[in-house]
Amino acid sequence: MDLGFLIALSLALGVAAWLFFLWSVRSGQYDDPEGPKYRMLEDDPDERKPPPAPPTRRAPPAAKGEHDS
Repeated sequence: MDLGFLIALSLALGVAAWLFFLWSVRSGQYDDPEGPKYRMLEDDPDERKPPPAPPTRRAPPAAKGEHDS
C-alpha cells in the first residue's frame, strides 16, 4: 500500500475519533460517572411501604346447641 494512503487513513480515523469524543462530551455522557452506582443503593421513600397485615381468621360459626346454657 502507498504510504500516503496510510497516513491519510490514520488522520481520518483520528479526526473521526476526536469528533465522536466531542459529541459524547457535549451530549452529557461524562457528566456524572459515579452517581448511578450509588443511586441504585438508595431507598426511595415512595416505594418503602409497610408489608400488608396478614388476614385474620374468624372462628367458624357455632353449631346449634353447643352453647346452650
